[in-house]
Amino acid sequence: MTEDEHLQQNIQRSVAQHALKQIHGIVDEENANDAFKARALGWLLRYGWLVLLAITLIFARILGVI
Repeated sequence: MTEDEHLQQNIQRSVAQHALKQIHGIVDEENANDAFKARALGWLLRYGWLVLLAITLIFARILGVI
């Protein structure tokens, strides 16, 4: 293997490592977004009915039902 081929191989290896680091960052960001969405959905399922009940009571009060 000549010096030039060895240099080209090192460059290709470096480029591949850089690309993998970028892909890893993108995947980590997507995983963080998915985790946030899961937490938000869990919160909505846990406490959303309370918010809906409060809004219903406010409208009932405004309309004079209560």
